[in-house]
Amino acid sequence: MPSGLWEPRGAAAKLRPVLRLLVVWLLNAIALLAVAYLMPSVQVQSFGTALIAALVLGLANAVVRPILVLLTLPVTVLTLGLFILVINGAMFLGVARLISGFDVPGLWPAILAAVLYSIVSWLLSALILKDE
Repeated sequence: MPSGLWEPRGAAAKLRPVLRLLVVWLLNAIALLAVAYLMPSVQVQSFGTALIAALVLGLANAVVRPILVLLTLPVTVLTLGLFILVINGAMFLGVARLISGFDVPGLWPAILAAVLYSIVSWLLSALILKDE
């Protein structure tokens, strides 16, 4: 049988990217809860707070982070890319300051938490989501 026979069509095909986005959002919230579990200095009050923080973190990474990377490009080149870790930590800390119930005590814990968040989020996405 042709492989296209079982492909979703119509409304199901249009709904697929939305469902994928919702699953990624849910996985990022779970990753944030895992970071809070693994790092006692990072605190997330509830799953709802994790959902909101994951959403704001995703929006900040999509909108603000590219601007920061561009503005700090000379420093990033001088540090051979390590300054990106500081940018990620600053974004993590900024979101924590914006959202009540999501607390990170300072920049160094935020940098470590951002690295851990990236690793856990990547692992969850690799295990749950399949490439199309």
